[in-house]
Amino acid sequence: MSSALLNSSVPRRQLGRELRRLRERLARVPQTTAARELDWSATKLLRMERGEVPIRAEDVVLLCELYGADLKTVEALAALAPKTKEKGWWHDYASIPSWFELFIGLEEAASHLREYHTSLVSGTLQTREYATAVFARSPLRLSPEVIEQRVAVRLQRAQLLTRMEPILPRFDIMMDEAVIRRPVGSGAIMAAQLRRLAEASELPNVSIRLIPFSTGIHGGSLTGSFVMLDFPAELEPTTVYVEGITGALFLDRPDEAERYTMAFDDLTAAALGQAATRDLLARTAKEYES
Repeated sequence: MSSALLNSSVPRRQLGRELRRLRERLARVPQTTAARELDWSATKLLRMERGEVPIRAEDVVLLCELYGADLKTVEALAALAPKTKEKGWWHDYASIPSWFELFIGLEEAASHLREYHTSLVSGTLQTREYATAVFARSPLRLSPEVIEQRVAVRLQRAQLLTRMEPILPRFDIMMDEAVIRRPVGSGAIMAAQLRRLAEASELPNVSIRLIPFSTGIHGGSLTGSFVMLDFPAELEPTTVYVEGITGALFLDRPDEAERYTMAFDDLTAAALGQAATRDLLARTAKEYES
């Protein structure tokens, strides 16, 4: 596997998923019971199973012994534990929540991203000024230093749009028309942001399409914003990322992915074509400048 994919997020997810499987299918014990047996907090085990934190080999062995796993399984999972500590570039930013660190790592490893946004421009496409205005309005009352760090992370993520190694990821991005109509910052900031979208949509691996108000209700009206991440074969299952103000959901069961795929297909059918989207972006940018 290429070194570009060897950040900690993928092995954390893989190891956490296997530990959860052993607990549920082999030991058949609730999370709280397993944690109590080891004098751990339930939160510690929860975060390990979600892949949000590094996992020590010693803790893997304790869990496997508790669940009654065979020696071969214990050895294989313990060998995976050191990989959960490998750092990506985003670990240099202390203000990034653990659940978002996990997302960035998965985003780095993904081969195809399908995104739907209802209120804000996709993070990978935001300009510095737009991102700064977004974080400045956060209800979390972020300090100027934290805002600067989070903007820097957002701009660094934009390199995925043109990264060639190990793979050039495909982006299919759907946005409600509300995203370009609701001002974020000044008119000049919005005009520049819309031109950035039009420019990015010319990239061979990027599709950006708007869903006009005239469409009416559609599949995305019931889902809210989400990102679907597909990965190279056997690396990770398709994962749906749904973000909130205090955390995020990572949905990777086949039935969950299927339902969001149906919603995304509905969005695709409702959206303007790429050329019509670029025209609308250009007209709206001029409106912000007038």
